[in-house]
Amino acid sequence: MNLIAARPEGLYCEAGDFYIDPWRPVDRAVITHGHADHARYGSKTYLCHADSAPILRRRLGDIDVRGVAYGEIVERDGVRVSLHPAGHILGSAQVRVEHKGEVWVASGDYNIEPDGTCAAFEPVRCHGFITESTFGLPIYRWRPQAEVAAEINAWWRANAEAGRASVIYAYSLGKAQRVLALVDPAIGPLVAHGAVEPMNAIYRSRGVALPATISPEGMEKAALRRALVLAPPSAAGSPWLRRFPDYADAFASGWMQVRGQRRRRGIDRGFVLSDHADWQGLLSAISATGASRVLATHGSAATLARYLGERGLDAGIVQAEYGEEEGEAA
Repeated sequence: MNLIAARPEGLYCEAGDFYIDPWRPVDRAVITHGHADHARYGSKTYLCHADSAPILRRRLGDIDVRGVAYGEIVERDGVRVSLHPAGHILGSAQVRVEHKGEVWVASGDYNIEPDGTCAAFEPVRCHGFITESTFGLPIYRWRPQAEVAAEINAWWRANAEAGRASVIYAYSLGKAQRVLALVDPAIGPLVAHGAVEPMNAIYRSRGVALPATISPEGMEKAALRRALVLAPPSAAGSPWLRRFPDYADAFASGWMQVRGQRRRRGIDRGFVLSDHADWQGLLSAISATGASRVLATHGSAATLARYLGERGLDAGIVQAEYGEEEGEAA
């Protein structure tokens, strides 16, 4: 019997009577991170990393939430629970569960390349590992983010010299802050959409160094034409963008690895930049756990589980109601 198993409400630890990232309201929820497919409204109590607590309050309102430090142990009915860095977004955590000498880890979403906007991923040794598999196909292999940052800066600089604003569609929680941390603010003004700036404020309040961002209201046209604009994908084609007299647009996502995505989205440029592990990242993270039992969730779970099984691991899939928030967060 697995220490963590899927139930209609979510991933459940029966020994401790709690759920991890439940997709339906429960009494006790342990949350890996603040994206809406993992942190949902309606549960009686929430446990998360301290950096996730203000994100959950911002998104879920007046909730009973307890924030803890990485590695801090919370014990319930003989079950020891602790959170460990996942490298995905601010406060993201893997959930380690220990009971009677058996250790399981639920990864949540994770990224193994440090980006400076959140605690770097740390592998956790365990017997059973429940891993995400958003990009669980061999075609997904990320280039070093420094190379992607250089591409973004060159694109922005060329647009600014031509008198065009540069609009990057990036998810408001996590991706936008990662882009901010990578770009060169000396090129021009940095403008944040109203959905992005509150998350910037939370990151800064938790000690993450981000360059200053401003609102476009009151900016002169000359400045608007040199700006890098961070906006959620939902802002594409919206009246909000009409304040920019001329602009080129781009999308920052791991999905840009697939040919045709840029054309289907009707954008000028695609930057392959993800907050999730690529194929090699997934394999290295799984190997580092030493787990003999691996369960994959969402994304390309069946492909990843089959690959692991062919290499001798006891691998399977967990049907979970996780997915990208409006397809934006990857």
